[in-house]
Amino acid sequence: MTASASSPLDSVGFRWLMLFRIFTLLSYQVVSVTVGWHIYEITHDTLALGLIGLAEVIPYFCVAPFSGHLVDNLPRRKLGAAACTLLAINAGALALVAGNILLHTHGTWPIYLAVAVGGVGRSFLGPVYNALFARVLRREQFPTGASLGSVVFQTGLVLGPALGGLLVGSLGKSVAYATATIVALAAAVTLLVMPVTEPALKQQRGPVFASIAEGARFVAGNQIMLGAMALDMFSVLLGGAMSMLPAFIKDILHAGPEAFGFLRAAPAVGSILVAIWLTRRPLERLAGPILMWAVTCFGLCTIAFALSRNIWLSGALLVLYGMCDGVSVVLRSTIMQLVTPDEMRGRVSSINGIFVSSSNELGAFYDGVMARLLGLVPAMIVGGFVTLGVVATTARLAPKLRRLDLRELQ
Repeated sequence: MTASASSPLDSVGFRWLMLFRIFTLLSYQVVSVTVGWHIYEITHDTLALGLIGLAEVIPYFCVAPFSGHLVDNLPRRKLGAAACTLLAINAGALALVAGNILLHTHGTWPIYLAVAVGGVGRSFLGPVYNALFARVLRREQFPTGASLGSVVFQTGLVLGPALGGLLVGSLGKSVAYATATIVALAAAVTLLVMPVTEPALKQQRGPVFASIAEGARFVAGNQIMLGAMALDMFSVLLGGAMSMLPAFIKDILHAGPEAFGFLRAAPAVGSILVAIWLTRRPLERLAGPILMWAVTCFGLCTIAFALSRNIWLSGALLVLYGMCDGVSVVLRSTIMQLVTPDEMRGRVSSINGIFVSSSNELGAFYDGVMARLLGLVPAMIVGGFVTLGVVATTARLAPKLRRLDLRELQ
């Protein structure tokens, strides 16, 4: 490994890894913002927004178990570069669709198809990142490195939506998609030139499905890891507010794509503030209780956001919403890095990615259905209260997570 000093930033490999991460996030977020606006502009239908998540999550779920296996058995940087190329193909195809160059159609199916291609590519990014993370840092650097990684991650969630909103509002959807294409290709190049050692390739140790099952058993047998993943998944899946933001901006707050981009970035601002704080004061004692209270506050913010009719108050609530989510992100990343053996990082990370995608993309579909059945605002309020129930259930079923002290894992 390349890190030799106490700070993760002293590792050249870690700095390149962070550059790779910010590029992939910028590309994905610009596409995500633009697609949401694109679809709602065509359909004016909240269910159509929810279908964006479904279009991405189905191929993601189908490929993710195999992507983790491949990351554990093949060169990780080459797989990551190939995944970035798929993101570029996704964004490039959408640029052609938006400009009526690829297909002269006003339907939505080409958009959903391109999103599905992006879902396949994205299934490799998390396993590649987490596997390389452990190659550029020493074990004692993992908590601080996870916090710095969260800062970069959330910075991408701030800059990406803001950039996407500005590009859509000022230059149009085609330019936004084309920009995402270029950034995805830059991520591929960054990964290929990144200085890092990779483990020697091994002969396949058994059937593919047996290898995947081994990773699943490892996660299922660790109450702390499984509890943290499940808490994040169900709270965001059932209580998240972000997937319906285009409809909320247009129909409730009566604003345009620029406001959408900045409100979409607001949660990431909160997460960055938390992650920066945690780089200086990593959570160790009382990590479990702090996590439970953070997710409780996450649910309360969802309820308050649904009731707000002031764009500035809505933005402030989304910043607090992101601060709460940031605690969960940093803790989940730290737990995963500390307890996972190096030879299983790809598979464990792919399982974690399935949990995360369940909460985000599948949650977007759930939110669309609930908004269609109950109405936009009532659906958000119900989701916030369901999140509170998820916290209570997790605290009861995962006492080790509830009492977590990270020093016990180091």
